[in-house]
Amino acid sequence: QVQLVESGGGLVQAGGSLRLSCAVSGRTFSRYAMGWFRQAPGKEREFVAAISRSGGNTYYADSVKGRLTISRDNAKNTVYLQMNSLKPEDTAVYYCAATYLVPTKKLGEYDYWGQGTQVTVSS
Repeated sequence: QVQLVESGGGLVQAGGSLRLSCAVSGRTFSRYAMGWFRQAPGKEREFVAAISRSGGNTYYADSVKGRLTISRDNAKNTVYLQMNSLKPEDTAVYYCAATYLVPTKKLGEYDYWGQGTQVTVSS
């Protein structure tokens, strides 16, 4: 059983920064491409960023390019989302997810999900 546990969410003012972490159980973390998604109240869950198994390739939603950075540490079984220049519209529950496939924006192609961490950006 693979478990993903997010942490690092919280309340921050617009323009501030947060760093989300997602710890993945098991010894096969390097076999998964990883993604971050978010879901705001009343909206569908949407893609934020994804990273390949080695960390050599990253992908972003247009709305977060230049402000959010995904990275991973395979020795620590952890994927990160560094969030800078935060805006009120970034307010959402953030989820990490793992897939055996190549990095993808498609929710349905992820095999495992975390429980989410709340990020609230005040104006």
